[in-house]
Amino acid sequence: MDVEQFARDGIASGAARDSVTDKLADRIVEIKKCDPGFAHDFAAAVVLEVENSLKMKGDLAGFEPSGVSMGEFGVGSRGAGDFFAHRQFPRIIGSGQAAVGVDEMDDAGVVSAGGQYIIATVDGMHSRLSDYPFLAGFHVTRATLRDVYVMGAKPVALISDIHVADDGDVAKIFEYTAGISVVSEMMDIPLVSGSTLRIGGDMVIGERLTGCVGAVGVAEHLTARKSTVPGDIILMSEGAGGGTIATAGIYSGYPEVVDKTINLSFLKACEALLKSDVLNEIHSMTDVTNGGLRGDVYEMAETADVRIVIEEENLRSLIDPDVLKMLDDLEIDYLGVSLDALLVVAPPSAAEEIVRIVGEAGVRMKKIGYVESGPADSKLLSSGEMIDFLPRFRESAYTPVKKVVDKTPGDFEEMKKKVAGAADRAIEKKMRVIELLKKDKNQ
Repeated sequence: MDVEQFARDGIASGAARDSVTDKLADRIVEIKKCDPGFAHDFAAAVVLEVENSLKMKGDLAGFEPSGVSMGEFGVGSRGAGDFFAHRQFPRIIGSGQAAVGVDEMDDAGVVSAGGQYIIATVDGMHSRLSDYPFLAGFHVTRATLRDVYVMGAKPVALISDIHVADDGDVAKIFEYTAGISVVSEMMDIPLVSGSTLRIGGDMVIGERLTGCVGAVGVAEHLTARKSTVPGDIILMSEGAGGGTIATAGIYSGYPEVVDKTINLSFLKACEALLKSDVLNEIHSMTDVTNGGLRGDVYEMAETADVRIVIEEENLRSLIDPDVLKMLDDLEIDYLGVSLDALLVVAPPSAAEEIVRIVGEAGVRMKKIGYVESGPADSKLLSSGEMIDFLPRFRESAYTPVKKVVDKTPGDFEEMKKKVAGAADRAIEKKMRVIELLKKDKNQ
């Protein structure tokens, strides 16, 4: 529970200070099981701080709301709303000296330094693995390393960030770190630094855990999405899923599926490719995560301005049988959920060698599609019929709660205007502060 938000909402409603304080104190006792006297003093201090914060005026005093909430717009849910929101970041960040920047929608960014490419990326842990910190650490580490590997880079370092709410047990930070360290040690990539904090400091009570893991890599040959060209074919490795599939198994009553996600197949396949001469023939790579194959293929087509056709014939055979059975039983669209499979885009002449090298690493891989000239588009060839292959508003609903919230908003276009307007205002504020700093520098 966010006690500061509770106080802000109470004050904004016009309720009296004593009323807000008393109600907040009751909630604190309910959650923390603490002394009522302490709860009242704590609540009174929170209300006082919120009242004081409302005295702040000017450009830095806050922000103008968009009127669209994160959940309502599907931000973080790897679908159409999320993709639109992410397209605003390049506008805010602007153009820089990146070899691969945020405008290209790869999961990792690249800069040139000393004759090599430096790759940097960060991944947030799955939000529903808060009570399973070891799994959270393991899967987020594997995810962030995937984002480095698919750029054709060798990961050289990991960094960690973990936040646990005020009432969370300290053991969570150690379990999370142990999960990271399994991947770190098995892949010989050191965890070199990190940060440990409480979520919201004193202002968030409960046991929720969140965090992220970042990775840095080096490369000489990039395999970014923009390098996809007409004539290429698309290969996909087998996948058993990661944090998303583990979450689906835990919360949908298929715990046996969780064990299937504990593997390093993707990373080993990439290591094998990086050590081979065929790497230089690969045009691009990515992992099947963001909104499943639907989302990743759509983003690849948009970034490279090509038409991508996915052939469904081989797809189901590349998914772990137990994982596929769970998805089918629960009526979860396997094409719209993260499978943590590797996609390799290359000329047909390189396909046999790529499949062979990945196979020698113990990972199956098959051809699943091809690339044609644009305009940007993604299609699915299923049972002889060519159909649109687009991301949904959200990724496939993979838990009971997600099935309840899985709906498209009534006026998505109007919401997009509001979200774009919020990005516009952020850009304007950015420029105002830059001008202010330039003025101070010249004085």
